[in-house]
Amino acid sequence: MNLNTYPDRDMAVIKLAGVLASALRNCLIQHEVASLAVPGGTTPGPVFDVLSAAEIDWSRVHVMLTDERWVPGDHPRSNTALVKERLLTGPAAAARFFPFYREGLTAQEAAGVLSEEITPLIPVSVLLLGMGADMHTASLFPDADGVDAALSRDAPAVVAMAPDSQPEARISLSGPVLAGAMDKHLLIFGDEKHAALDRAMTLPGPEAPIGMAIRGGEVHWAA
Repeated sequence: MNLNTYPDRDMAVIKLAGVLASALRNCLIQHEVASLAVPGGTTPGPVFDVLSAAEIDWSRVHVMLTDERWVPGDHPRSNTALVKERLLTGPAAAARFFPFYREGLTAQEAAGVLSEEITPLIPVSVLLLGMGADMHTASLFPDADGVDAALSRDAPAVVAMAPDSQPEARISLSGPVLAGAMDKHLLIFGDEKHAALDRAMTLPGPEAPIGMAIRGGEVHWAA
């Protein structure tokens, strides 16, 4: 894991967007398509704003979320809405979006279907992660039943999770898919999350899923 420190959050956003754009371009030089997996939440929004304007052959980029709350795409808590509003706009509107939510299915029922459908997009070409102060990433929460299985080497590509700390079920890329991404990046802000990440790197995977996911990747931090 390599830590990149920036003087302020605006600079972190601009620099990281440039790094992600460069990684996608480099991938497309060698491959017909590239896959980009991104988180929801408030932190990545400004990165999406900058990245969406980058000069990339977006028609060859497949975008997916690292995880999704099991709610329809137009629900206020949907991560899909954030991606459509702030990333899949401007030049990036030409990208292909792979939604996780499936009407009429539970998260558990959809997990198997999604695992098969995203197989052509694995390994993920470029991965952007977020992290909570509890050291979760995507929807792999330390307090969730089944987190051990979701992090295991033989886990399916997509797993259903139901953390006690969250109001709805979730769907998430599994630990092996996150850890196996070709180009991995984590964006965090503030001293609390910096300290949490340091601690995560000393703990076993189920207690701090971010440690497994970002090992060997790049961390981008600003106070």
